[in-house]
Amino acid sequence: MIHTPNISSEQLLTRFKQHLMLEKALSANTLAAYVHDVEKLFGYLYAVEIDPRDAKLEDLETFLASLHDEEIGPRSQARMLSGIRSFYQFLVLDGHITADPTLLLESPKIGMKLPEVLSIEEIDMLINAIDLSKREGQRNRAIIETLYSCGLRVSEACNLKLSDLYLSEGFIKVEGKGSKQRLVPISDRAIAEIMDYMADRAEIDIKPGHEDYLFVSAHLKKRMSRITMFHIIKELAEQTGLKKTISPHTFRHSFATHLLEGGANLRVIQSMLGHEDIGTTEIYTHIDAHRLRSEIIEHHPRNKRKKTFHR
Repeated sequence: MIHTPNISSEQLLTRFKQHLMLEKALSANTLAAYVHDVEKLFGYLYAVEIDPRDAKLEDLETFLASLHDEEIGPRSQARMLSGIRSFYQFLVLDGHITADPTLLLESPKIGMKLPEVLSIEEIDMLINAIDLSKREGQRNRAIIETLYSCGLRVSEACNLKLSDLYLSEGFIKVEGKGSKQRLVPISDRAIAEIMDYMADRAEIDIKPGHEDYLFVSAHLKKRMSRITMFHIIKELAEQTGLKKTISPHTFRHSFATHLLEGGANLRVIQSMLGHEDIGTTEIYTHIDAHRLRSEIIEHHPRNKRKKTFHR
C-alpha cells in the first residue's frame, strides 16, 4: 500500500468527514455514526500497532470478531461495517491506498447464528499448547481456565481484581454490564492455575492504579486489554491448527453449553452468565437442540440410508 506523505490518521479522518458531507450528502445522524465506527476501528488498529492504511482483510475480520466479543449484535456490526467500507472506498478514491481491503469482507449474518463451541478436549489442547517457559505462559493458562471455568466476558476477565477473589470459598465477584455484580463459582483447576500465576505476577513492577488487577501485562506493567486477550487466543488457535474461529467469547459459549449438556437449569446458567433476559440465555437450548438433531439423524434407524440392491 502507498502512504500519502505528511498526512496523519487524524487528518485522514477529517478528510473523510468532509468527503461524507460534500460528496455523499448524508444525514447528520448517519455521518456521525460513520465517523464513530471508523474511530472505533482506529482504536482497535492502534492497539495492535497497525496503521489504518496498512490494514489487511484478516485485520478487519479480527476487528469484527472483537465486536462479537463485546456482544455487539449482527445488525449493529453490519451497520458499523457500512461506515468502514465507506472509509476505505474514500481512501482509494483519494489516492491514499491502492486496494480496498473491505471488498472481500463478509457482512455478519442477520438472524440467529449459533456460536462456535469447543469440546473439553479442544480446550485442553489449547491450554496444553501454552509454552510455560515464557514469562506470560502461566498467566495465559490462568486466563483461559478462568474464562472457561467461570463463563466470563472478556471485559470481565480484564477487570477482575485481586480483591474480587474469594478462592478459599470457591467464588469470584464479577462486575458485568451496567456495573452489576454477581458471585460466580470458580473451579479448583482455575484456582490452581491462578495460584501458580501469582508467583510470576509478584515479579512485575505494576504501575500505580493497576496493582489490584489480576491479569497484568508484564511488558506494559498494567491491566491487560481485551485486544491482547483476543490475540493470545487467536495465536493459540493458529499454533494448534484448530480450524474453528475462536475468541475469548468462545470459552463463555462453551461454558454455558457444557453446563446445559450436563443438566444445569437454564435459570442457573442465566445467573452465572449475568444475562438480564432469559431469552439471551435460551440460545444455548438451540445449540443443544441442534446437536440433538444431528445425533438423531446420524443414529436413528429411520434416518439411516438404506443400501440399494441391484438384481
